[in-house]
Amino acid sequence: MSKDLYSVLGVNKGATEAEIKSAYRKLARKYHPDLNKDDKAAAEKFKEISCAYDILGDKDKRKKYDNKEIDCDGKPTGFGAGMGGGSYSYGGNPFQGGFSGAQGAGFDFSSIFGDDIFSAFGGGAQGGFQGFSGASSRRPRKGEDISYTMKIDFLSAARGDEKTVNINGKNINVKIPAGTSDGQTLRLKGLGHAGFSGGSAGDVLITLNVEKHPWFTADGKNILIELPITMKEAILGGKVTVPTITGKVAVSIPPYASSGEKLRLKGKGIKTKSAAGDEIVTLKIVSPKTHNAELEKALQAMPDEQIRNY
Repeated sequence: MSKDLYSVLGVNKGATEAEIKSAYRKLARKYHPDLNKDDKAAAEKFKEISCAYDILGDKDKRKKYDNKEIDCDGKPTGFGAGMGGGSYSYGGNPFQGGFSGAQGAGFDFSSIFGDDIFSAFGGGAQGGFQGFSGASSRRPRKGEDISYTMKIDFLSAARGDEKTVNINGKNINVKIPAGTSDGQTLRLKGLGHAGFSGGSAGDVLITLNVEKHPWFTADGKNILIELPITMKEAILGGKVTVPTITGKVAVSIPPYASSGEKLRLKGKGIKTKSAAGDEIVTLKIVSPKTHNAELEKALQAMPDEQIRNY
C-alpha cells in the first residue's frame, strides 16, 4: 500500500488518538466483509483501513511513520530496510500473508470495539477470516439502541397521551403515561436496530422534554396554580371559575381571604392507576389598577388593625 495513512482513515495529520480511533471504527463497520458479502472492493478497503489503523493507532509506530522511519506497510525505510525476510519488528501489517495471519500479528479488534468485532457482525466471513480471535464463535449480540428526543406539551404529560413518531422511516405509537416529568426516558423494547447472530433487537429510548404551562406546575401528583382575586372577592367571598387539567370548575372563595391562602381541589390533580393527586389553588389578591374614591373613603373609615407581630 502506497497511500497516505491519514488519508486512508480520512483524518488530518494532527488528529488525536481519539479521532483516529473514531474514524477507524466508523470505516470498519461500514466495510466489514460480513456486511458486504462477495464485495471484493469492500474487503480490500477493510484491509486497507485496518492496516492504516495498525500503524496510526499505535503511538510508537505512528511516530516512526511520521518520521519516515517506516513506510505505509510498517516496513523499515532507509538503513535496514528489507531486513527480516518478510516480517518486521514493528508489529507489521495485520493482514500480511492473508487474513488468516491477523491473529498471529496480534491485531486486537476487541481494544477498538470493546468486544470481538466479528461476533458483532455475525461471526466473520467464510474461509480466510477464521484466523481472527473469536471469528468462529458467532455469539448472539443485541442490536444497538436508538435514542430520540420528543417535545410534548404540559397537559399531555400530566394527563397522559399517545403520540406517533417516525424513527428511521417507521411510524411508532408512543404512550405517554400520566404524570410524565421533564427529562423522563421511555424505553420501547425491541424497536431498535436488529441484533446480530440471532441476538435480540435493540430498544428505542425516547427522552421527553415537557414544555412549561402558563398557569400550571406539577408537584408530584399535585397540580399547582395561582388564582388572582379582587379585593371585593377577598373580603366578601364568592364563587369564581378555576381551570384544572381536565376542564374548568367553580370554586368558593371564603370571605376575608388572604393572599397566600390555599384551597385544595380533591382529585383534580394527576391521575395514575394507583392514585390521584389534588389541585392546590393559591390565592393572590390583586388591587384595582384605577383610582376608586369610594373604595379609598371606605378604607379610611376602617379602624386600624395590628396584623404584624414584629
